[in-house]
Amino acid sequence: MAELCALYSGSTGNSYYIGSKASGVLVDIGRSARQTTNILKHCAIDPLAVGGILITHEHSDHIGGLRVFASRYRIPVFASAGTLAALESMGILDGSFPAYTIDGTLQLGGMQIRAFRTPHDCAESYGYRIRTEDDKVVTVATDLGCVTPEIEENLLGADLAVVESNHDVGMLRTGPYPYTLKRRILSDYGHLSNTACAELLPTLFEHGTKRFMLAHLSRENNTPDIARQTAVCGMQMAGIEDESDYILDVAPIENSDGRSIIF
Repeated sequence: MAELCALYSGSTGNSYYIGSKASGVLVDIGRSARQTTNILKHCAIDPLAVGGILITHEHSDHIGGLRVFASRYRIPVFASAGTLAALESMGILDGSFPAYTIDGTLQLGGMQIRAFRTPHDCAESYGYRIRTEDDKVVTVATDLGCVTPEIEENLLGADLAVVESNHDVGMLRTGPYPYTLKRRILSDYGHLSNTACAELLPTLFEHGTKRFMLAHLSRENNTPDIARQTAVCGMQMAGIEDESDYILDVAPIENSDGRSIIF
């Protein structure tokens, strides 16, 4: 059965395991190899089950453990050409593990993976739409300044949609961040707000998605309760009243209970 295990999510690191207990992929690895290995084992996943690592972009909260983990287990890494060039300039691609460019689709471990472009302030960021061996679809779309038609197209029809719900706009505007950082986060190449996420979810629901995970929450400018309530209100405003019609999860800062989502 297909499962998603959100190992950790947020400004302190991001990583998601997708597949089965026997075989799967990681989307990003933003904490140390040791931390990632321990959380995988806590989720009853052997690190040797990881057949590939899909990198969204080169920011440290997405690649912090990449070099050591991929080298230790000789795991191939996949990303855009721009991201691989950035990783090479950072000294992370040192020849100790294979690295490949994704341009379109990829077959890996019985899964079909489609990369799509996302607007973020980095070299060349991707999101991923993954069709598992048992024909289930999960799309991971985080680190978005806005929702483009390409992003929406890759989210539509997913069995599970992992969507960024980074910040509450009011908390961000009145919070302690410097003006330049606030402007960056609020830009079309920054991060998706709770409100923007909430406006997207009803469209996905109408196209068949019944399970959602809110991801990459800001520790300083958001809370799980605020993000969840904003999403529920967005559904209610679209006439989707009963939460029993859909399942809404919030990705944990760290997966302390070993929980996976079967979808």
